[in-house]
Amino acid sequence: MNIFLIIIIIALVAEYFLGIVSNVLNLRALKPEPPEQLQDIYEPEQYKKSQQYTRVNTGYDMITGTFNLAVLLTFWFFGGFNEMDVLVRGWELPEIVTGVLYIGILGLLYTAITLPFSAYHTFVIEAEFGFNKTTLATFVMDRLKGLALAVVLGVPIMGAIIGFFEYADSLAWLYAWVVLTVITVFVQFVAPTWIMPLFNKFTPLEPGELRDAIFDYAGSVDFKIDNIFVVDGSKRSSKANAFFTGFGKNKRIALFDTLVESHTVPELVAVLAHEIGHYKKRHIMQGLVTSILHTGVIFFLLSIFLESQGLFDAFFIDEKSVYTGLLFFGLLYTPIEVVLSVVMQAISRKHEYEADRWSVQTFQHPGELSEALRKLSKENLSNLAPHPFYVSLNYSHPPLLQRVRGIEEEQTRLSD
Repeated sequence: MNIFLIIIIIALVAEYFLGIVSNVLNLRALKPEPPEQLQDIYEPEQYKKSQQYTRVNTGYDMITGTFNLAVLLTFWFFGGFNEMDVLVRGWELPEIVTGVLYIGILGLLYTAITLPFSAYHTFVIEAEFGFNKTTLATFVMDRLKGLALAVVLGVPIMGAIIGFFEYADSLAWLYAWVVLTVITVFVQFVAPTWIMPLFNKFTPLEPGELRDAIFDYAGSVDFKIDNIFVVDGSKRSSKANAFFTGFGKNKRIALFDTLVESHTVPELVAVLAHEIGHYKKRHIMQGLVTSILHTGVIFFLLSIFLESQGLFDAFFIDEKSVYTGLLFFGLLYTPIEVVLSVVMQAISRKHEYEADRWSVQTFQHPGELSEALRKLSKENLSNLAPHPFYVSLNYSHPPLLQRVRGIEEEQTRLSD
């Protein structure tokens, strides 16, 4: 029996059942009453609605997860990877072009197969609970823009990676890593001004009380900003959000229009203080560096396993190639990726606590952040008491109860 096949099958099935177990535990953790400290967030009927929203989304996740695994295993064991390779090789194109087409066609097939699920979630589930504002035209254009972006950025990157591993020496992994790192950093700088506006309209915040309050706060913590933007998030969803992105002169603070409409000025400044906290605590830079190092490890391991005939035999491939090896190694890497994901989620939650504390420490109305988070949870029908195991696997932000407690503890510490 092929050892690579055994490892990948066990990893895929284990990941699937981890998801099932976490979802079941999360459903069982649902209670008829919210946690005592959060009793004031929901009216009884709205609390029931939030519980139902959790149940429906959990069912959706379990169905899509089962479907995706079944499609992968069916395609795999019916020789789909090899049949596709034979088809694309039959066009007798250069190896790099063949590889890009092979990966691109598989990606398009996967997108087409899963598109109905995405549409159902948007136009049925999100609409049923009053969130969806996406029109069919917006839904289609988002996919087309994403496809165009994949072609413009993804094709050259994929071609370069395949080229390095196909034609370079034993340091191919290092060349690929350096090039991808440069591209990644470049995209981080240009995304706020070149890429993100392709999907959303960024309108400078109009002069007034909110703009003045934000600039006053930013000045008090020595955070230079040229502008604040309002994002037309309402064209897709009624859910609210805020974010900080970019570096240097291209850094951008953005507030969803839905957030601005439903929160007070002090609440909005407290939320922005949290986002600025991420920058001041160097969370964004830490995330970028971690991602770059992670990519380097992946490329190094890839360079080793590309020489393993057993990896290709596990997928019934007639002819070894770099591009099929890229896909198969991605599946082989699943166990490590699952563990890393849990670790990275934990780090992300730690960063959220730190940004919360920054907001409390530096904003003159520290209680407003807690109030803003409560409102956001109410507006988004958040699950107020998710199971800890589910949180460890899926939450990049701590649950509301833990965040509120952390904020209150920091307020108490500062007042002592």
